[in-house]
Amino acid sequence: MIVETGAFALILALALSVLQAVMAAAGRLRRSPVLAGAANGAAIAAAGLVAVAFAALIFAFAVSDFSVANVAANSHTDKPMLYKVAAAWGSHEGSLLLWCLVMTGFGAALARAHNLPFGLKTCAVATQGLLGALFLAFTVFTSNPFTRLNPAPFQGDSLNPLLQDPALALHPPLLYLGYVGFSVCFSLAVAALIEGRANASFWPAWGRWVRPWALASWAFLTVGIMLGSFWAYYELGWGGWWFWDPVENASFMPWLVGAALLHSAVVTERRGALAGWTTFLALLAFTFSMLGAFLVRSGVLTSVHAFAVDPERGMMLLAILGGTAGLAFALFAWRAPQLKGGGLFAPVSREGALVINNLFLTAAAATVLLGTLYPLILEAASGATISVGPPYFALTFVPLMAVALLILPAGPLLAWKRGDLKGASQRLAVAAALTVVMALLAFAVFEPRKALSAAGVGLGAWLILGALAETAERIRLFRAPLAETLRRAKGLPLGAWGMTLAHAGLGVFVLGAVVETGYRVEAARPLAVGQSVQAGKWTVTLDQVRIVEGPNYLAEQGKLSVATPGGRTREVTAERRFFPAGGQTTTEVGLDFRGLDDVYVVVGERARATDGQPAWNVRVWWNPWARLIFLGPLIMALGGVLSLMDRRLRLAVNARNAA
Repeated sequence: MIVETGAFALILALALSVLQAVMAAAGRLRRSPVLAGAANGAAIAAAGLVAVAFAALIFAFAVSDFSVANVAANSHTDKPMLYKVAAAWGSHEGSLLLWCLVMTGFGAALARAHNLPFGLKTCAVATQGLLGALFLAFTVFTSNPFTRLNPAPFQGDSLNPLLQDPALALHPPLLYLGYVGFSVCFSLAVAALIEGRANASFWPAWGRWVRPWALASWAFLTVGIMLGSFWAYYELGWGGWWFWDPVENASFMPWLVGAALLHSAVVTERRGALAGWTTFLALLAFTFSMLGAFLVRSGVLTSVHAFAVDPERGMMLLAILGGTAGLAFALFAWRAPQLKGGGLFAPVSREGALVINNLFLTAAAATVLLGTLYPLILEAASGATISVGPPYFALTFVPLMAVALLILPAGPLLAWKRGDLKGASQRLAVAAALTVVMALLAFAVFEPRKALSAAGVGLGAWLILGALAETAERIRLFRAPLAETLRRAKGLPLGAWGMTLAHAGLGVFVLGAVVETGYRVEAARPLAVGQSVQAGKWTVTLDQVRIVEGPNYLAEQGKLSVATPGGRTREVTAERRFFPAGGQTTTEVGLDFRGLDDVYVVVGERARATDGQPAWNVRVWWNPWARLIFLGPLIMALGGVLSLMDRRLRLAVNARNAA
């Protein structure tokens, strides 16, 4: 009965989303607050009904109701409860229901927003309702998570063991909050284009209205991508944290465009400029999110991250992507001549720096898009297969981002409209000197000595020091009495602290990525019990191998000792797990956290016996500063949250709206 309730709630939510779109559009045409209010109520009710449907699906997984096809295909009675619940969004159907839950939830939040003018809000609510209706229809008619099986199997097939992990329990919800959150930016952009405001005074207010939604989505997406990367790092057992997998790229492209949108919206908000460009980015961010949904679910990619291999459903998703994005960009092309921005600005100004930032971010997103889609297009056109991997991105994406990051610290130190480049350079002189020292130290200390890696260390330090220099300039550190500095620091807006944290967090990530990639040491050899392998300054000894039984798997567990040159040792365990329900084998990595470094150990299959003793293939990586790779994005997301909490976002909107 609960499952049927969920299925009925999902169908009713679809009807309400259609009603939301129709009533909001009618309310805008007739300027009727009653119809607009009814549309808002429909949006809130649709979100509640999808939440009921999602709760029903989680219940079906929790009680192992194998009469539901989705549960039978992705669960098992022996699976721990955490992974039973997480399996609700670990399949194609369940993840689509999660997508619809987030989309209708954002639609309800938009419906409750009180700071938007009537025309803009009703058009945005109508657009959000249409988007919700499209994805709910796709879920109900092609990917219904409540389809019954008759007769019901006695036991389920279980979820892919690689996805039975705590990080993967949190990764999809956070990722979707970012992905789907950009739908509100999309709806606000479409609404602004429909309204067709030609007056320059409208766009500063619109930039401030769209920025909180972009900030929230970007922050969620940052944490979601970080969790996915961390899962790949410790679960897949290949020693790295990013492989430019097409599914990884599918989440990275909206992140890059979202970052560009945030910076462009600041210019639109402060100066009324770049209105057309900011609108374009708002449309593009969610378009890339829908592209990611298509890539993951269409069957065009083979990846552990991919959900479905179903070209028919993929074509339907492609139709949704093409229809919504096509109509939105056609509307943009029609209205673009009327999107006249605000005041002029000199090339050397804060606006100019943000424009350069946008150009490099969008160019970088274009290189990722090309590297992701080119193999698919080539195979579809000619049947030829080609692999685009890290070498391509190292030659295209990395130089673009390096230049963008090199320029980044100067932007906040330039004035609006017309900046003083010489003055900004003087304020960054100490940061520049310390950056050179850091690069030289990296070249001298790390082995092997690599000039490019040392330059990358300098770039990360430059971002952190540049962010600190900008804050020091704001509070007049060392240039005013301590009491005055503290007063300024206390009065500094949360948005300013958020920007500092975001830029510094990016620098922390760059430091970790450069050092881990450039100075990683790997060693591999068959080991019998008691034998050792050396990886850099770490000595890893295989102490014991035994069979252990888990809740739904059997494992061959290796216990190993990790010793420093000083002789201090720690014990780590690494496993090869066999899951009888699905007949699959996975690798569980042994990680020894040593400050900022990781000693990363994988125990593989049995090797040829050594001196009559059984041996196992053991691979060891020393990953220096790997901790910073995952700490940096958390700092960046915290910066986004602080900026979102800035009271100026609310007070200024209310003031503009009243005016």
